[in-house]
Amino acid sequence: MKNTVPTLAILTFLLAGSATAACVKVPEANLRKSPGTQHEKSWEVFKYMPLKPIGQNGDWYQVEDVDGDTHWVLSRLLTTSFKCAVAKVDKLNVRSGPGTSHARTTLGQVDKYYSFKIISEKDAWIEVEDEVQNRGWVSKSLIWQQ
Repeated sequence: MKNTVPTLAILTFLLAGSATAACVKVPEANLRKSPGTQHEKSWEVFKYMPLKPIGQNGDWYQVEDVDGDTHWVLSRLLTTSFKCAVAKVDKLNVRSGPGTSHARTTLGQVDKYYSFKIISEKDAWIEVEDEVQNRGWVSKSLIWQQ
């Protein structure tokens, strides 16, 4: 299927509240190769996965992920009401405070593609929360945030 040019609706979505991205708001979401549930899944992602909307076809948004790959996702599975982030390195330490001098939290190290809701920022560090409300701090340089 030919990609569509972003419409006024997607531009409004992108500009709402200065948001340039969206977060998955449900426990799991299927990303697809084309718009529609009949199309093949390209990736299954979890709550708080950040995605950058780049197009629209009806109720479906074409999105870009942390790796720059494009997918389609049903718009009702996304929100722009908060910011989110994802680990972009193979192993990411989640710390109890903003800095490497702080111990790791119970999350310890998380794998690439582990997603978070952003709570706050301090210098080069981001306070994050995962889908089961575990909190910690991660380095901005090791995540893709939207």
